[in-house]
Amino acid sequence: MRYEIDGPLRRITHCHCSMCRKFHGAGVGTYATLRRARLRVVAGEEALTVFASSDHATRSFCSRCGASLFFEDRDEPESVDVAIGTLDDEPDAMPWAHIFVADKAGWVDIRDELPRFEASPPSEPSTS
Repeated sequence: MRYEIDGPLRRITHCHCSMCRKFHGAGVGTYATLRRARLRVVAGEEALTVFASSDHATRSFCSRCGASLFFEDRDEPESVDVAIGTLDDEPDAMPWAHIFVADKAGWVDIRDELPRFEASPPSEPSTS
């Protein structure tokens, strides 16, 4: 499965919610949020499996390799979150915040100086 993103990534966050941790099998899920129109699946779309992880969100993964790929919130239909660990190249931006820190795993120790938000941040960099 292959995808392309038009333009640079600007909003990258480390999400500590329990659903992201479980989806990634890790202490944090790191995503770039962008406008849905900027994401294009170019190969292997038949391998994309989508499941409802809550009453308002879906998560997508590759049924061939198991890679965690996308998060989509029905309350924000114009946006999609892309797991940056699946990028072929280094992202052109760095994470700007930790989100849903109130739900973080007890064994995770945040040691950087990025802003921390108990849930979603009140304002976010552009997703254009």
